[in-house]
Amino acid sequence: MAMSSMRSTGAAWSLPNLLTYGRVAAVPVVVALLFWPDEDWMRWAALAVFSVAAITDFFDGYLARMWEQQSSLGRMLDPIADKLLVGAVLFVLAANRTLTGWHIWAGIVILCREILVSGLREYLAELRVPVPVSTVAKWKTTAQIMALGFLIAGPAGEAVLPGTITIGLGLLWIAAILTLYTGWDYMTAGLRHATDE
Repeated sequence: MAMSSMRSTGAAWSLPNLLTYGRVAAVPVVVALLFWPDEDWMRWAALAVFSVAAITDFFDGYLARMWEQQSSLGRMLDPIADKLLVGAVLFVLAANRTLTGWHIWAGIVILCREILVSGLREYLAELRVPVPVSTVAKWKTTAQIMALGFLIAGPAGEAVLPGTITIGLGLLWIAAILTLYTGWDYMTAGLRHATDE
């Protein structure tokens, strides 16, 4: 019992899990920096924090597999950290009017899909049905992260790369379209198992 407790305590503070905790901690920092969108340095600081957080999304899973430090805590927190980061950034970009008009619908599609997939994953986990991440889902994540990066830079980025916001909005719509495709895959898988039950 004591040995098991020591192992779980060690797993909680493994480097992969620390990277995931860091991603969660980055959420309020990025949101706070984006509350003053007219200050260019705030935009760049928000982009820097967001970029580091996005990079940890790759390394926490990679290191956990490479070092055989996968844990139930890590599997639970990793998707939560991703959804918190993406959801919070989308909300604040809409609040500071970087996202306006029809472009808000791309964000809504992405958020709805994240909620849908979370529910389906929980349901399928109870049935012990694995839900592997598809190649298209990885493309979606890449497009989504790049889109949010461009949009976080926003007007500050326009001074360096004209069309920064347009690029970000285009990538966001690509991510939204891929989101619909992957969300449909998850939903049909969930419905198939539900009807089998």
